[in-house]
Amino acid sequence: MGRAPRLKLDGGIPNQLARAPDAARQLEQFGYAGGWTAETSHDPFLPLLLAAEHTSRLELGTNIAVAFARNPMIVANIGWDLQAYSQGRFILGLGTQIRPHIEKRFSMPWSDPARRMREFVMALHAIWSAWNDGTKLRFEGEFYTHKIMTPMFTPEPQPYAAPKVFLAAVGEAMTEMCGEVADGHLGHSMVSKRYLDEVTLPALMRGVRRSGRDRNDFQVSCGVMVATGENDAELTAAMTATRKQIAFYGSTPAYQKVLELHGWGDLHPELNRLSKLGEWDVMASLIDDDMLGTFAVVGPLDEVGAVLRSRCEGVVDRALPIFYGASQSCITAALKEFRE
Repeated sequence: MGRAPRLKLDGGIPNQLARAPDAARQLEQFGYAGGWTAETSHDPFLPLLLAAEHTSRLELGTNIAVAFARNPMIVANIGWDLQAYSQGRFILGLGTQIRPHIEKRFSMPWSDPARRMREFVMALHAIWSAWNDGTKLRFEGEFYTHKIMTPMFTPEPQPYAAPKVFLAAVGEAMTEMCGEVADGHLGHSMVSKRYLDEVTLPALMRGVRRSGRDRNDFQVSCGVMVATGENDAELTAAMTATRKQIAFYGSTPAYQKVLELHGWGDLHPELNRLSKLGEWDVMASLIDDDMLGTFAVVGPLDEVGAVLRSRCEGVVDRALPIFYGASQSCITAALKEFRE
């Protein structure tokens, strides 16, 4: 499988523009390797411009931006500008979202997500190559065509390489494609270590080898849910919040195979049924301690840092701990060893 990677610790950057500069500065001050935004209720790219302005070392990325809500030319422009302004620190993290959101929220076409995403990434590189090397832009694919690039629409040269492209993937087809065409993988927090070992990493390496690269040329990132607290009451509250999150993810079809790997496949239909009724507390009650410990790092404040490191180190390159309901002081204390 290649070398055992040295673990990097990443953190989140809020999407509210007023909060982004301080959050990014704090991540850099605390020694984090990277800071990520997510596309939820706000645009994921704008906060990274502010984060780049107020940091000098922190890698900055989207985890994720919805690819199919946009087209490759739009994303290529944004990525080019953020890479230049951040002085080479930008990582373009893309994901597909799911069909109902693409068609009914973004009013965009959906079909063959793995093939479409593969072509999206290839189109990005064709556009960046035209801008960087002066090659003629002539990309003709099944889903995207880019054949016009005049001097007026060509951005100024920059001294940095094209942004690294990371892709979110859970299923084997998307994951294998990610290993073939991307620079890194964005693992979801609902993916267990067993699923990572038995499904994700083998699929990634099939793609990586097909591209003629090896493990050293590729980064694996993984979100990890963490439930902890400064006292028993806080720990209990964090565990409850994490159970709710696991139940929500488990109710969606995308993670049914993850549950099935552990013998919990029968739980998905029930969680899905309850989600449609809005029975979120009932759903959380179905997540027992075994399941909670499978998908989350759980424990007292002085123990979770070591457990998180042992869970990730030697397996992934980058870990993104996700704390539910924890204060900043609690998070800082839990991750103290990563900064020492």
